[in-house]
Amino acid sequence: MGIALEIAKRALATNDVPVGAIVISPDGTVIGTGENRRELDNDPTAHAEIVALRAASTATNTWRLDDHTLVVTLEPCAMCAGAIAQARIKTLVFGAWDAKAGAVGSVWDVLRDPRSPHRTEVVAGIREAECTELLSNFFKDFRN
Repeated sequence: MGIALEIAKRALATNDVPVGAIVISPDGTVIGTGENRRELDNDPTAHAEIVALRAASTATNTWRLDDHTLVVTLEPCAMCAGAIAQARIKTLVFGAWDAKAGAVGSVWDVLRDPRSPHRTEVVAGIREAECTELLSNFFKDFRN
């Protein structure tokens, strides 16, 4: 999570919401990273998770990321949760909960829905206070 937090801070330079994500291979190697890039790329799909999944898929030359772990500083939204399921991510680890748009337990639970064809193990609240503080400070400054 420490690496994801450092990556999240890169988004501050482009006024993007500071969210960072990493994809870790089964042997523990970081094979994909991403920060929010919606403002920078003018792309509504450029969430940290999507950027990291794309990088990992390029690195492995496959969209199937079975047995991989995604670590992200904020609970994924519905779009990202769907992408996580489509990539067949084995484990999702996230820090801060998203009470407005979270799709892994807060508002929806896309990854653990019994109708979903793929199940992802979810580990929530890792370094939650640090992840929440980074986001809270961003939005406080943004509003000022």
